[in-house]
Amino acid sequence: MSSPAAEVARRLADDAEAVCRRYLSHGRREGHYWMVGDVRNSPGRSLYVRLAGTADGLRPAGKWTDAASGDHGDLLDIIAASCGHASFRETLDEARRFLSLPAVIPGERNPAPRKAPRGTPEAARRLWAGSKPLGGTFARAYLAARAIADLRDAEWLRFHPHCFYHPSEDDVPDVRRAWPALIAAVTDDMGNVTGVHRTWLDAAACDKAPVAYPRRAMGQLLGHGVRFGAAAPVMAAGEGIETVLSLRQITPGLPMIAALSAAHLGALAFPATLRRLYVARDDDPAGAAAFATLCERGRPVGIEVIGLKADQGDFNADLMTLGRPRMIGSLRSQLRSADLSLLL
Repeated sequence: MSSPAAEVARRLADDAEAVCRRYLSHGRREGHYWMVGDVRNSPGRSLYVRLAGTADGLRPAGKWTDAASGDHGDLLDIIAASCGHASFRETLDEARRFLSLPAVIPGERNPAPRKAPRGTPEAARRLWAGSKPLGGTFARAYLAARAIADLRDAEWLRFHPHCFYHPSEDDVPDVRRAWPALIAAVTDDMGNVTGVHRTWLDAAACDKAPVAYPRRAMGQLLGHGVRFGAAAPVMAAGEGIETVLSLRQITPGLPMIAALSAAHLGALAFPATLRRLYVARDDDPAGAAAFATLCERGRPVGIEVIGLKADQGDFNADLMTLGRPRMIGSLRSQLRSADLSLLL
């Protein structure tokens, strides 16, 4: 970053809360942080901006981190993303207007273009394009170890052998920067890739990679999800990919969507044909809140929302510990009679 831009960023950090209130208006202050969904000002709590620096100077004000994607940056990145700027010059001009500074500083050279913030839909599509089919990969073995073997209609799952991992403050200093990963495409109703979800894997342990955040999503997630099967009048939705895939081992004819978090589950866009939605609820307050939100949204538009409860609190735990016959028996008592034919 050039020196004038660094000075603009410093001045923004001195008034970080005012910047957040202007450009991240869907968020709110919580303690020393501003919480919001993402850099594009979506509702939620994944992204947090530090409003005051620490005394040692190691964690300055104005720096932000997105817990969902692992991305981070400064307040200039926030302004660029929330305003949809195409160039860094636009961002600097907007920041100067906010700070009531002159639009042009005498003698300033044209700043070098900055890379777009990581986590954009474009970055997600590049990662998706660089991934390969699941067949014969470690990602397929990872799912099989969790009793997930039936992957019909799983064209939105791929594998990346060397997926970059951006360390967080919670990782050990020498954490590896790349791991194999299960890649899941987040799509809209038209099949356009708007984001990706990454599950970093450890081939030696046949488990998730030993990093602080082995699951991260990036791109435009709000309203979208990882889809299995075409939209239909009767569908199911859940938070996690493994939760949804576990349920599909028992009801493979039921189209499903993994929303990737409780907040995104509550905000899931209803397909036009949907009339009944089963929700694989996580047994926690966030899952209960997402279910209540879906019920409130579904009622006025004639969509029946029905909760599905796992005996072990998690459908993958049910699949692995109870087995398919007991899972079928449990679901038989929760599905509408008209939908029992969907069970194996």
